Amino acid sequence: MYKGAVVAAVVPAYKEERMISRVIDTMPDYVDHIVIVDDCSPDGTSDVVKASTDPRVTLIRHEVNQGVGGAIITAHRQAMALGSDVNVVMAGDAQMDPAYLPGLLDRVTEDGYGFAKANRFYSPESFKGMPAHRVFGNIALSFLTKMASGYWNLFDPQNGYTAIRTEVLERVPLDRVATRYSFENDLLIHLNILQVPAVDVPIPAIYGDEVSSIRLSKVVPELIGRLWSGFWSRVWYRYVLWSFSPIALLGFLGLLLFVFGVGVSVWMVFQIAASVVATAATVMLAALPLMIGTQLLVSALQLDIQATPSTPTYPPFASSAQ
Repeated sequence: MYKGAVVAAVVPAYKEERMISRVIDTMPDYVDHIVIVDDCSPDGTSDVVKASTDPRVTLIRHEVNQGVGGAIITAHRQAMALGSDVNVVMAGDAQMDPAYLPGLLDRVTEDGYGFAKANRFYSPESFKGMPAHRVFGNIALSFLTKMASGYWNLFDPQNGYTAIRTEVLERVPLDRVATRYSFENDLLIHLNILQVPAVDVPIPAIYGDEVSSIRLSKVVPELIGRLWSGFWSRVWYRYVLWSFSPIALLGFLGLLLFVFGVGVSVWMVFQIAASVVATAATVMLAALPLMIGTQLLVSALQLDIQATPSTPTYPPFASSAQ
């Protein structure tokens, strides 16, 4: 137990025969449950877990590979069934240092946040030694996830070192959350729809000698598609369906005017190419919608940033226990 909260470590594992025992052995004593999900590993991952004498360990094996997100969801459900108050995700490759776990747990158990995640890129020096294309990729993906999820205060969205209250998880439709590599991004979108306060915690990354099995040609389109659909889902639920917001009005009207202005501009270019002289009225017909539409979209963006769920709202577990 940690500061009045029952803590469960959720460990997705796939081909982690070499490292999974280290994850178990280094798990802090205040973690009450260690739920390991072997996602249909072809090696001896399950055998190594079964050989552990730690009474906190619960092993679940998927007979069909469901992806890292699917393994995490299965572990979350089992941890909640065991009575956990807070679930923390710890990778099966031992790349999440348990020494930094209190930093995550404090934000959730004491500071009133429903969700806390690690951020490896908390300073400019964090990118030192990283190839330029990876730096660009991380920044671009973080910005796209900010826009799609509405958590403008968070960075490093692919970092799976997280802590979440089970009362928050109980509200999340886990059967609708992505089960592959876009799990973290999609979870943020669902949390924002529920207006769960979330926070970043600076935690250095640990890189081992494991070779990534991620196929970018498959993962990138999946991520982009998930972020695109998630953005519109978030806008629909938060700003239209549940309470019609000025953000929706400004956004939709601005988008309509912007698209109209672009369309007129393209038509005008073809007319000029055909030696037709553009009149002042035609130019204004293109320019005014573009300018007004852009201003409305910027205003909607500003309001969306201000609406980021970042204010703690949950009571500390210690005071609740008292």
